[in-house]
Amino acid sequence: MNRAEKIEILAPAGDFESLASALKAGADSVYFGVGKLNMRSRAAANFAVSDLPKIVRFCRKFGANPYLALNSVIYDEELEEAGKICNAAAKAGVAAIIVTDVAVMELARSAGIPVHISVQANVSNYEAVKFFAKFADTIILARELTLAQIGNIIGKIREEKLRGPSGELVRIEIFAHGALCVSISGKCYMSIAKYNSSANRGDCYQTCRRKYRVIDEETGYEMTVDNQYVMSPSDLCTIRIIDKILDTGVKVLKIEGRGRPPEYVGTVTAAYKNAVGLWRRGKFSAKKAEKLEKELGKVFNRGFWHGGYYLGDIAGVWSGISGSAATLKKTALGIIVNYYNKIKIAELDLKAGDLKKGDKLLVTGTKTGCIIFDVGELQVEGKKRDAAHKGETVTFVSEDKIRRNDKVYTIS
Repeated sequence: MNRAEKIEILAPAGDFESLASALKAGADSVYFGVGKLNMRSRAAANFAVSDLPKIVRFCRKFGANPYLALNSVIYDEELEEAGKICNAAAKAGVAAIIVTDVAVMELARSAGIPVHISVQANVSNYEAVKFFAKFADTIILARELTLAQIGNIIGKIREEKLRGPSGELVRIEIFAHGALCVSISGKCYMSIAKYNSSANRGDCYQTCRRKYRVIDEETGYEMTVDNQYVMSPSDLCTIRIIDKILDTGVKVLKIEGRGRPPEYVGTVTAAYKNAVGLWRRGKFSAKKAEKLEKELGKVFNRGFWHGGYYLGDIAGVWSGISGSAATLKKTALGIIVNYYNKIKIAELDLKAGDLKKGDKLLVTGTKTGCIIFDVGELQVEGKKRDAAHKGETVTFVSEDKIRRNDKVYTIS
C-alpha cells in the first residue's frame, strides 16, 4: 500500500449539528439520508430533499464529498419518489448515491450521478466486486469478511486492473466503527416479525437490543444466561488494527452512527483521522491506539469488539447493557443567547441547571458542530461569580466561535 494514497474517512450525519461536527473534525466525506427511502428512515436521523443544496454547499466549503444514502428495499410504488430524489441529488451536486436496489442504481445512472454499492448488497467475493464494478467505482464489502479475504479481493482488483465507470481502479470501503447487527450485513427480520416494521427498509425497532427469557413451553423450564443481551453485539472498534486494515489497500473507512449526537460524530471522526495520519507517517503504535480508544470510549458505545470479524473472530462479544457505556455523560444546561466575536464572550441562558467555574462544557449547533472546553471565569450582571444558577444569564470566555441558539451541556 502506498501511504501517500488518499484514505477517506466517511462520517455519518443525521442532522446539521452532526454534519458540522463531522466536517470540523476532518471528515473527507459525509453520508446522510433524506426522506424515508434509506436505512435510517425510522429515526430522526434524516434531512429533507430541500436540504440537499445546503448540505452540498456545507460539505464543499470543507472540501468534503457529500454522499446520499438511498439504500433501503424499494417497492414499485416508491420508484417515482426514488427517481425524484436522484434527480434532486444530481441537481444539488451530491457526489454519489449509496444504493442496494438495482432499480435505484439505474435511476441514479439516468440522473447522471455515480453510485456506491451499499453493505446491504452483502458483497463477499471478487466475482461480486467484478459484477458491481460495471456500475460503481466504490464498493462496500460485507462486514463478515476477514482481513485476509479483504486483502485477497483488493489484490485481484490491482492484478486485473479492475476499473469502475470513471476509469479509476475500484475502491474498497469497509465499516471501521460503530453498531453491529446480529444478522449478516444487517439483513434482519426480527423487527418485521414482531412489529411488521422492516429493518431492511430503515424501520428497525431494535428488537435485538433487549433482554429475553428462554422458556421451554412443554416443561416451563426457564433457561438462565450469563448475559441477557444475547442478540446485541458490542460495537465494532478497529482503532487497534487500523494499520492492518490500511495495509490491505482499503481506501474508505466508514463510521456508523447517523442516529448519534454530534459529540459522537466529532470524537469518532477525529480519532480515526488521527489514526490514519499516524499510519501514513509510519508512527502508528499500540500505545497511541490505546490513547485514541480511550477517546472513543467517552462517547456512545455498547462496549467494543476489537477488530470484529476482520480478525477472524466469531460473533460472541455481546454488549451486556441496554444503553451506552460512554464514560462521559452530558446534562442539559441551556441555550446561547449571544456571542461577541471581538471579545470572545458567550452569553448563556441557564434554563435547566447550574454552572460552576471549571465545569467542562459541550456546545452543539448547526454551524458550530460540537465544542468541548473547560469554562473559566463566570460573570452574572457584570459581577464575577464562582457559580451561576438556573434561571440566570451568565457570560464566559469561549475562544472557539459559538452562536445564538447553540445548545449547552455540562459533561462529567
